[in-house]
Amino acid sequence: MTDFPLPNTSNDLTGQVAFVTGASSGLGRRFAAVLAACGAQVVATGRRVERLETLAEEIRAAGGICEPIALDMTSKESIRDALTEAETRLGTVQILINNAGIPDAARAVKMSDELTDAVFDTNLVGPWVLSCEVARRLIEQKRAGRIVNIASIAAFNINSAIATTLYSTTKSAVVRMTESHAVEWARNHINVNCIAPGAFSSEMMDGMLSRVGDISQGFPRKRICDPAQMDSTLLFLVSPASECVTGTVIKIDDGQGPR
Repeated sequence: MTDFPLPNTSNDLTGQVAFVTGASSGLGRRFAAVLAACGAQVVATGRRVERLETLAEEIRAAGGICEPIALDMTSKESIRDALTEAETRLGTVQILINNAGIPDAARAVKMSDELTDAVFDTNLVGPWVLSCEVARRLIEQKRAGRIVNIASIAAFNINSAIATTLYSTTKSAVVRMTESHAVEWARNHINVNCIAPGAFSSEMMDGMLSRVGDISQGFPRKRICDPAQMDSTLLFLVSPASECVTGTVIKIDDGQGPR
């Protein structure tokens, strides 16, 4: 006998507060819209507030709840202020999507200190600080939570033809951060997992394609994936069905990466 339904799956996120970083464009924008469509109260964050406000208007028009909040992932103060503001508006964050990230687009030996700091802070330090702040609040309130970190297939595969050395390094660290936080917070019922996308259409990907040309012809399926093709994985990781899944990295690369 089991207390679980058959099948044990649901995309109903009603009543949960979801905090999405990098929501002004690309994958983050899609993540915010998808979570809202499933009933979550969404906090859409990023630096380009006007884009966040447009997203919030679209979500509200569709019957959802969304609060746009300015956030600079390179600033610890901004991270903590944004989280506090989110709690004031909607309540405790139970779902965190660490999506914000920037590329390096420069060879390691030619990279300025400013760019190095920006990539490290945005891709790794910021997500670390935000994850810990969200987890600390959940632990204090004895509430369960879900954290989904967005890494990249670049965490496992580096191409000498493309300048992604530091980006790859930070995304590899995000994978290990996921595994480490999952172990530490499992006793607190906070699940921490990671999605490692391949080439998906986004503002960042469009920028890379404009520099290096169409890389899709070198892929097995010769295509750049659509963000909508990540919906099911995201929802699985934040839904009740994945209660026993923590510390896992799911590659969604359309067969592009190494095995």
